[in-house]
Amino acid sequence: MFLNIKHSVFWPPFLLFIGAAVLSMLHKEFFVRVTTAGNDWVISNVGWLFSIAALLMVFACVSVYFSRLGEVRIGGPDAEPLLGFFSWFAITLTTTIATLLFWSLVEPVYLLSDPADSIGVNPNSPEAAMFSLSSMFLHWTVTPYAIYTVPAVVFAFVYYNMRKPYSLSSLLIPLLGEKTAQGKAGTIVDIVSLYTLALGMAASMGTNILNLSGGIQYYTGVESTPFLWAVIAAVVTLTFVISSSTGLMNGIRTLSNVNMKIFVVMMVFLFLLGPTHYILNAGTEAFGTFASNFFQMSLFTGEMEGDPWPGDWTTFYWASWFAWALITSIFLGRIAYGYKIKTMILVNFVLPAFFGVIWISIFSGTAIYLDLWDNRLTETLIESGPQAVLYEVFGSLPFASLLIPFYVFITFITFVTACDSNNSAMSGISSTGISPETPEPSAVIKMIWGVTISMISWIMISFADIGGVKMLNNLGGLPSLVLGIFVLGSLFNIAMSPEKYDRFKNMS
Repeated sequence: MFLNIKHSVFWPPFLLFIGAAVLSMLHKEFFVRVTTAGNDWVISNVGWLFSIAALLMVFACVSVYFSRLGEVRIGGPDAEPLLGFFSWFAITLTTTIATLLFWSLVEPVYLLSDPADSIGVNPNSPEAAMFSLSSMFLHWTVTPYAIYTVPAVVFAFVYYNMRKPYSLSSLLIPLLGEKTAQGKAGTIVDIVSLYTLALGMAASMGTNILNLSGGIQYYTGVESTPFLWAVIAAVVTLTFVISSSTGLMNGIRTLSNVNMKIFVVMMVFLFLLGPTHYILNAGTEAFGTFASNFFQMSLFTGEMEGDPWPGDWTTFYWASWFAWALITSIFLGRIAYGYKIKTMILVNFVLPAFFGVIWISIFSGTAIYLDLWDNRLTETLIESGPQAVLYEVFGSLPFASLLIPFYVFITFITFVTACDSNNSAMSGISSTGISPETPEPSAVIKMIWGVTISMISWIMISFADIGGVKMLNNLGGLPSLVLGIFVLGSLFNIAMSPEKYDRFKNMS
């Protein structure tokens, strides 16, 4: 059963992951205190570097799109795409958008009721609404997708065009050379990234289990208890393990295509039934504010004013995106086979960011409009927690009895798809024998990771404190940031001389 496990990569993060969960249960207060203190130190002392690196990722995506490297076809001039364009975009989007379903309605309420101190606006005011919506564009559109796209492009090129191993350390070969990148340092890169993603998946799954249970309770009256959470966790796990085991061309593609169509239906539904005029006008104005102040917002650290807001929100997000990006890039790079790199940037960076602008305008705009009207969402947030805000928004709209179960379903499908793709990447990294000819890890490893993450997630939300795991995941953003900067160096070297690295010498 364990013959195809890469033991040096699989066991350290697997045991550390379980150890972190056990420690959080036995010494919950100590665990949360230490991880929170560590996270606060990182944000306070390295926040500037997160901001600069994130902005550099955006520059890199734009530059490569218009460079000679953009014309290189992944897999060589004769490579045929693994996926059709629509399926490719659907998989890419649903792999990276899962948490936006939740935060697009909850985060704007937080930001509206408690804006940054240094901007000098009153909470729940029109100025705070502008700040809230423009900040949503910053956190969820251009920059996050750039952070994901850069390592994905490098991995696709290195794996398919340089024919290097299916490993995160391969990302560093164009910069450090094969001997250095594939040695002990390379194994450490794989271990850290795998551990970070396992923590991130556990935290994300915990949040989504609570989200789904909140919807079930709101709609059916069934109390949200650890038993219901266990049922939800089991169903999610069974679904994404089965989907993952069927391979990329079956489970993930089918779920993503369904997801994409549901996204469009949800957006049209809420746009027509919600405050349409406010969505159009506020979304346009807030995007203008975001675009005209992009550099200022991206590099805002709050140091001059002693404002903790950027650390609590923007830098926290950058750390999270960097922590997830490297290992997610393996999956995103793998499915780009057969397309030009400029098309890959379009699908992974431009189109998802554009989709995010529309989604945020509709969903976040609706939440802000409702809260400006009577502060009901802020009161719900304070009294009942963020999960309740979602259903308060939907409950205030026509056809709520139809809309809420629809939302619960789309949340379930989206999260299953994200788990499916990340589980596939994690399993591939911790397996031997992965190559373009044999791309799928064994179903056994997929099942081990899937079941373990689900069990730890349920234990955390039932008996411990998932906040500590979230903080620990974000701490992984620091080593991931360093690695991300090295990956930028790899991309620079490749872009300066693509023919030097491309075994196909394809410059069509």
